[in-house]
Amino acid sequence: MAWSYVAAVPVDFLSDDVVAKYGRFHGPPSRMAMEKLFFLDDADLKLINRRRQRGDHVRLGFALQLTTVRYLGTFLADPLDVPIEVVDVLAAQLDIADPSCVKRYTERRNTRFEHAEEIRKAGSLTHFSEVEDELTAWVDARAWMFEEGPTAIFHGAVKWLAERRVLLPGISTLTRLIAHVREQAIGRLWEALNEVLTSEQRRVLVMLLEIQPGMRMSDLERWRIGPARASGPEMVKALKLVREISAAGFGKIELGAQMPRRRLAELARYGMGAKPSQLKRHPEPRKLATLLATVRHLEAKAVDDALELLDLLEVEGGVVGDRPGGAQLHLAARAGRGNVVLLEDQHGELGNPYPVAMTQLFLNGPRRIRRSGPRDRRGGGGHGPGQQGGHGQG
Repeated sequence: MAWSYVAAVPVDFLSDDVVAKYGRFHGPPSRMAMEKLFFLDDADLKLINRRRQRGDHVRLGFALQLTTVRYLGTFLADPLDVPIEVVDVLAAQLDIADPSCVKRYTERRNTRFEHAEEIRKAGSLTHFSEVEDELTAWVDARAWMFEEGPTAIFHGAVKWLAERRVLLPGISTLTRLIAHVREQAIGRLWEALNEVLTSEQRRVLVMLLEIQPGMRMSDLERWRIGPARASGPEMVKALKLVREISAAGFGKIELGAQMPRRRLAELARYGMGAKPSQLKRHPEPRKLATLLATVRHLEAKAVDDALELLDLLEVEGGVVGDRPGGAQLHLAARAGRGNVVLLEDQHGELGNPYPVAMTQLFLNGPRRIRRSGPRDRRGGGGHGPGQQGGHGQG
């Protein structure tokens, strides 16, 4: 029987502290652990005392392996590499006067292997190789659905193994499995996002990273900048941005219910902070997947920014600008997440920085709200052109 023993190996994504503690004692166990996991019950004593004729050192060594695997989830390459407190507690329960006799336990090389196999069978412990495929599926599901890093998945995998009474493999075996499966899951995500894009949409996404003639920054950088202050012109600017990003159409792409939303959010977070030059250097699948997730996030963010600006303007009194002729910006309604508001003047033009009367923000789909003269902020008084009952016509 081949056993995987814990050894000190370099591991890329784990800290030195995690590697050092994996499958090893790091100081004496707590008092609670001593009472629960190092207490020898009648079944334990019956199993241990079968070796009475072979001497106290064999009994104590067997007890060390029995309780070590119960505590650590693995057998040690050196079964005597345990805190002295553990040796003393077990020796006292076995009525062994001289605990130091256990040093003779490893004189015969095969003894520890034979005892380990006997303990494994008695405790119904499972070899890692028997559940490797099942653990691979679990890691794949975690890597696909959640934005967990490899270290978090590693700790989850150790817990998964312990709950199923599986002997821990060598640390390099487990970390290699996690790194490989996670890489495959991320690659599938990139490919899935690429598959929903047309060739024209791919071209548009790539162009977001380029600085167009006469511009100081790329469209992606410009889209990532929110309103600078609470003002009427900034409100119009924010709504123009909503229309510009929405017109690209990426928010309307159906991704399917199986697409992991948390992973999309992780991609978007990266895309919001990465420089265009950095995104350009990525392989095509990763670059396009990141841009798609980022633009979809930006569309929602642009709407949220506009609504937040609307709230700020309303708090300031509902009037944020004046111009000769008496037109003022009155905020007559509030809106929730998901609204898309397009403003137009009487000539159907968007972007004129004159104050605008918002008589209503519609929840379902884009609606146009026409400019009007001053009216009561709470909806009283006459209605502006094209309005009936306080509602702008779409």
